[in-house]
This record gives sequence, C-alpha cells and structure tokens, in this order.
Amino acid sequence: MPDWQRVAPVAEFPPGTRRVVELDGVRVIIFNLDGGYHAIEDLCSHDGGELASGRLEGCDIVCPRHGARFDIRTGAVAAPPAYEAIASLPTRISEGWLEVRDDRWDRASG
Repeated sequence: MPDWQRVAPVAEFPPGTRRVVELDGVRVIIFNLDGGYHAIEDLCSHDGGELASGRLEGCDIVCPRHGARFDIRTGAVAAPPAYEAIASLPTRISEGWLEVRDDRWDRASG
C-alpha cells in the first residue's frame, strides 16, 4: 500500500471513534483519540488474534484474548504476553478526509 488511502471524512470520525478498515488486504484499526488520529494493524503479535474489540485504556488497546497491551500511537508492546510490537501506520488529513498509508515497505527498502 504505497499510496495514501482515504478512510473517512473527518466529520464522520469524532473523538473517541474507532473503526476497522481493510486496506489492500490488511485489517487496520483507526482511532481518534482526543482529536489525534492513530492507526495500527488489527493483529495481536502474541497469537494473531484481532485487537479491534479490545478495550481502550488511555493510549493502550488491550487484546481481548490474552490481555496483551499495545500503545495505539506507536504499536509498541505495553504489557505481555506479547513481546513484539505491531505495525503503526501514519495518518493525515487531506481535503477533509482522514487518510492512512502503510509505509513498512518504504522503510524496508530505504
């Protein structure tokens, strides 16, 4: 996914909102946390389960299966049983739209 992908008009994404989208076959959770937009892959690095239905505690999402915690701003592990970070994707606002980009391939080749 080298290009920015439109997700939703910003007006439809108020603070506290979370939405799962599929971008080029990758499930991504988009959060509006206090007016800041964050995107992470919807895939727990501990067991491959989904994270989207987990509860949000501050800036952490708690995996609904085994309780691993991830920082939604960075994808970093905040608590075991996970030990490997998950993908955090850049977001931006363009012409009133929230957009997401998977830049993992750019970083790997650069």
